[in-house]
Amino acid sequence: MAAQEQRVVVITGLTGAGRSTAADALEDAGWYVVDNLPPRLLPDLVRLLGGAGIYRLAIVLDVRGRVLFRDLLPALEELRSSEIQVEPEVLFLEASDEIIIRRQESARRPHPLQAGGRLLDGVRAEREQMSALRSVADQVIDTTNLNVHQLRDRVGHAYGGPERRFRASIVSFGFKHGVPIDADLVLDVRFLPNPHWIPELRPMTGMDQPVRDYVLGQDGAVDYLDRVESLLTEVVIPGYTKEGKWLMTIAIGCTGGRHRSTSMAIDLGRRLEEHGVPTSIVHRDAELV
Repeated sequence: MAAQEQRVVVITGLTGAGRSTAADALEDAGWYVVDNLPPRLLPDLVRLLGGAGIYRLAIVLDVRGRVLFRDLLPALEELRSSEIQVEPEVLFLEASDEIIIRRQESARRPHPLQAGGRLLDGVRAEREQMSALRSVADQVIDTTNLNVHQLRDRVGHAYGGPERRFRASIVSFGFKHGVPIDADLVLDVRFLPNPHWIPELRPMTGMDQPVRDYVLGQDGAVDYLDRVESLLTEVVIPGYTKEGKWLMTIAIGCTGGRHRSTSMAIDLGRRLEEHGVPTSIVHRDAELV
């Protein structure tokens, strides 16, 4: 019987972006979670847990570690060494400056890098300090427009299984509310007629069957999904897995994010599931007016 793969996920990112929520989601999924361990101790912890039969470790590491945080990238390289042979996965959480400031003010806690300056100064300093780590992250999630439940669902889906397996996350959105900055692929379905102008459909969303029937019944809708399905399953996903990338975020947008994008996201998710690709769907803007 082959030995079980040992997995290590580093949860990191900006203060106030949802690191604790992500850690809770992984703990609920059965991961062994450690918060704010000095990075240089990470290889020893991986060896210890592996010897105890614990094969899924999630560790929250961020600027709270102060000067010790500089040891994170070398520690990740040590995990990849011939002795340990663990490929660490980096989950990076971020949000807009405005949202970070609002969350920090609500929590009534100073920013770790604020010192005696403004809160905004601390946020910008952290963003700059974390830029190198963000560039090597396996998964970046922008939580600006996500609520706690949506973030938990995305993290739980991405890391819920015991094995490393390619997974897709689909986010429906409205262009007028901004394009998700964490998307790997952005699809625009504004070429389809808008159900907003149908009085009986206007109060509904793409999660309602009458709206989906209307959207998918329009010329070009099914053909568009057929071509996207082929592109993803025959070219993109095999290429991602060949390059060792196991997570993909697909954003599908219409004007407001209520009707066309949600309808198309649901059908694309169904198609990917039929190809054996575990897929989660978040309707970011469906309930916004």
